[in-house]
Amino acid sequence: MTTLTTGDTLDIEAPQISRTVLALYAGASGDHNPVHIDIDACKAVGIPDVFAHGMLSMAYLGRLLTDWVPQERIRSYAVRFTAITPVNAVPVCRGTVTAVEDGVAYLDLTVSLPDGTVTLQGSATVTAG
Repeated sequence: MTTLTTGDTLDIEAPQISRTVLALYAGASGDHNPVHIDIDACKAVGIPDVFAHGMLSMAYLGRLLTDWVPQERIRSYAVRFTAITPVNAVPVCRGTVTAVEDGVAYLDLTVSLPDGTVTLQGSATVTAG
């Protein structure tokens, strides 16, 4: 069992956000918003290219959590979308344990692009182990 302590971090690099990934995620999630899959629709509204679904980034952060601790130890998970993830980006997910109190670990979560842009910020609480 993984025991979490203040200051622990975990990073995972998500797969490159290709057009295929976006099409597959659209099919799996039912989110067929044209801004995620149709470059012509994007250009028609002044967006240069398609970009990733916010929930796809949230799913990668969920993977970070379940790589760290078993799913049954996750007590809360919340995020806020702060920027878009462009097609072909390789996001990095990071979790940092900010405190451990009464057997509960509090985590700050981010998804960032290689240039440092934070596209998603969040938090989670997990049983510390």
